Amino acid sequence: MALQAVVRSRSARADDDNITWESALQRQKKPKWTTLIIIDSQAVKNTCNAGVESKGFCHYKCTNGIKRHLAVDTLGLPFFTHCTKASVSDDSGLIEMLSKNMHYFRAKAVNIPKITILLDHGYHLDMITAALQTLYPQIMTKIRFQLAPKLTKAAKLAGGSFPRRALRKSCPW
Repeated sequence: MALQAVVRSRSARADDDNITWESALQRQKKPKWTTLIIIDSQAVKNTCNAGVESKGFCHYKCTNGIKRHLAVDTLGLPFFTHCTKASVSDDSGLIEMLSKNMHYFRAKAVNIPKITILLDHGYHLDMITAALQTLYPQIMTKIRFQLAPKLTKAAKLAGGSFPRRALRKSCPW
């Protein structure tokens, strides 16, 4: 008899826990639209078995290979990706990546806050905005571009980073 009471009380508590868990899940649904996308590109060397048509030369980084364009959300998870030749500029690669994923921006309602796209100083906002508006005229009602703040050398040193010369002197290799 006592054992049945314990089993009933445990199952009742388990049911209560499930109800609380389900209601917590219903309250904290992940929003469909992100509020911030961070975009950057990286020129990397290509493998030796890649075709000549997929390679390019990036004069800025002196790299013969490809360029990866990556957009991540606030958690750092990939949102959009795109690969081009290394000779393609950051602006052109960004325009290609966003144009291939334009369906995401077309489906977004205007009454939801704009998506902020954070870029570094290697991008030219006027050229990107003009190119995207020719593809989809209402895009600037749904997104806005923002350049990431540039740290001064004093702020970098205060933040814990140090010059490469100090690194070279302290490294045994």
